[in-house]
Amino acid sequence: MEIVFIIVVGILILLAITDLIVGVSNDAVNFLVPAVGSKVAPFKIIMIIAGLGILIGATFSNGMMEIARKGIFHPELFSFNSIMIIFLAVMLTDVIMLDIFNTLGLPTSTTVSIVFELLGAAVAVAIMIISKDTENSHHLFEYINTASALKIITGILLSIAVAFTVGAIIQYLTRLLFTFDYSKTFKYFGAIWAGMAITAITYFILIKGLKTSGFAGKGTTVYNYVHENTELILIYSFIGWSVILAIFQFFFKFNILKFVVLAGTFSLAMAFAGNDLVNFIGVPLAGLASLKDWIANGSHNQGFLMTSLSEPVSTPTLFLLIAGTVMVLTMWISKKAKTVTQTSVNLSRQDEGKERFDSTVASRALVRASVLTSKFFSSVTPKIIKKLIEKRFDTSKIKEKNQSFDLIRAGVNLMVSGILISIGTSYKLPLSTTYVTFMVAMGTSLADKAWGRESAVYRVSGVITVISGWFLTAFVAFTVAFVFAIIMFNGSIYIGGIILLLVSFSLYKSYLSHKKKEIQKTNEKIDEDEINSNCKLNIINILSSVSDIYERTIDLFAKEKRNKLKKIYLVQKKLSKKTKKLKDNIFITINQFQESKIDAVPYYVQVLDYLRELTHALHFIVKPTFDHLDNNHKPLIKDQYSELSILSQKTVELINTITDSVKNENFENTENIIEIQQDLTETINKYRIKQIKRIKNKEIGTKNSILYMDILTETKNIALYIVNLYKSQRDFNSVQNKT
Repeated sequence: MEIVFIIVVGILILLAITDLIVGVSNDAVNFLVPAVGSKVAPFKIIMIIAGLGILIGATFSNGMMEIARKGIFHPELFSFNSIMIIFLAVMLTDVIMLDIFNTLGLPTSTTVSIVFELLGAAVAVAIMIISKDTENSHHLFEYINTASALKIITGILLSIAVAFTVGAIIQYLTRLLFTFDYSKTFKYFGAIWAGMAITAITYFILIKGLKTSGFAGKGTTVYNYVHENTELILIYSFIGWSVILAIFQFFFKFNILKFVVLAGTFSLAMAFAGNDLVNFIGVPLAGLASLKDWIANGSHNQGFLMTSLSEPVSTPTLFLLIAGTVMVLTMWISKKAKTVTQTSVNLSRQDEGKERFDSTVASRALVRASVLTSKFFSSVTPKIIKKLIEKRFDTSKIKEKNQSFDLIRAGVNLMVSGILISIGTSYKLPLSTTYVTFMVAMGTSLADKAWGRESAVYRVSGVITVISGWFLTAFVAFTVAFVFAIIMFNGSIYIGGIILLLVSFSLYKSYLSHKKKEIQKTNEKIDEDEINSNCKLNIINILSSVSDIYERTIDLFAKEKRNKLKKIYLVQKKLSKKTKKLKDNIFITINQFQESKIDAVPYYVQVLDYLRELTHALHFIVKPTFDHLDNNHKPLIKDQYSELSILSQKTVELINTITDSVKNENFENTENIIEIQQDLTETINKYRIKQIKRIKNKEIGTKNSILYMDILTETKNIALYIVNLYKSQRDFNSVQNKT
């Protein structure tokens, strides 16, 4: 059996490396958002500074390793075999769960996930031990350290509410002081404000960092000195930093805000590695320690109790540095890290644009309530004060047009996050770094009026989605780890290998899914030199799809093939979403036009409008025909099907003629296209008269009449839109070639 458990520990170590990769991909949002969103420096510089913070912070993680060993359960009551089942269930759950959140681009808490995974697996194994050992005198709660779980839940609730509120208040007051055009006022108060920010960051490093440091932790001379002289250190730090920064600002014309943001990025990265490294490697290292202890005591008794895990732990610095190196490399190469980071940046950005999240009933209700509240306070606020506040929050003076938010807000995000996490640590509250940094960012963006009437419902919806995911993290982590542990306890630890294969397959599918999304995003980006070719390609693809869908709809409707027509309807819905996305991105694309080609923009807008209207008209043909069959209404009569068949041929001929013209950029056959359109229109008018006669003669029913007339009307609309589309593309192409 010894070789089996050696393999299990090897799997735990491999899972630890995987967990580091997926974990950092999620937690990079904690310390990258302020610097990335404000574009304080080139991306490589930001990454280098964050990487240094991670490497240094990794060495501080030693003291936190006890959480995985005895923070959630009492190891002296569990046998070696039971402990290995718990650890394996935890790591398998953690890897797959964090990867799912990364793929969705949602930041979650690795602290909460690991704690509730440990709790779920430990509860499962404890229940199994009690149920199978009738002579066991221990109760379930004796196995579990319930106090830690309750502190985590308390920390979640506190961090969400407090971080958002404090972030909003501090940012509001800061913006009142400096305004969006902060260059003038910052000359006078900037050094003092920056001194406060750096002091807060220093406090954050001292309180949060030293507490978990392997070489300056509790009991050491350094820690005792800092703990006893904290107030004095902060006073000297504030005075010293304010003077130094003032000198650099006035004499060297250095932008001290950049220093604040980069220093804050370093400190948060350091704290992240120091605090959260245990989430990724704590369990595997505890498993390795358990194996060593088991082997040292004979390696024949699987019922050997793991009392040794209750003893103080000292993790070799080399292990911590290796883990830190993996984290840094992951941060550089992980595309999922960029996806998660972008979620927070988009939700807090100052400008409007494409929103990732759709509005919901809850977000609309919250925004509506906030608007009414705002109107009430506005009505009771004196006009002179309102004018003063409006002047201080005049966003037209924003100079950093290409940034998501400015350096002032980035500094507040880092300063407030650091202070709150430091206070939480000093009171021994297990605050989540993710929760605090994210909610502070949301609070500061709200205070900066980044959530305007155009974007508020979507931003609020995004925040609700992320917060819901946080609470879901705890539930899913507990449940999945519980199930995995039950399966392995009742079966065999070998079943862990099968679960590992399933997890590996899930990670592979997740990788393919994320890669596909990245390719789609890349394809959606239109380079200024390729706008014409991309526009032409979209037209060709969409028109080809419209032609195929229209023709097959008429044919399948005539043959009463309901199931096949349903598939066509689903294809049509995807096509409609594609044209909607193109139109939603119109403002982004317009900004990519060169000044010399700005005259082509109106035609480009028209092209997208007609593409959208074209798929609308198609929808009102496909959907009613499917509903007609789905509701088992009477089929059309033979003459109607014959007429629709001719109509389909003429419509497809018009679409294909225009498609070929666009593809070959041959816009000389306009007269021929107009003739085909007129012929189609005359045919539609003729069939409409025939249908009116059928109605008068009572040859057909109401449902039949409505459907047939709708098809004629929407076909006429398709002909109109597609010809106008052809003309707009012709003019767009002409202007592009001239410029």
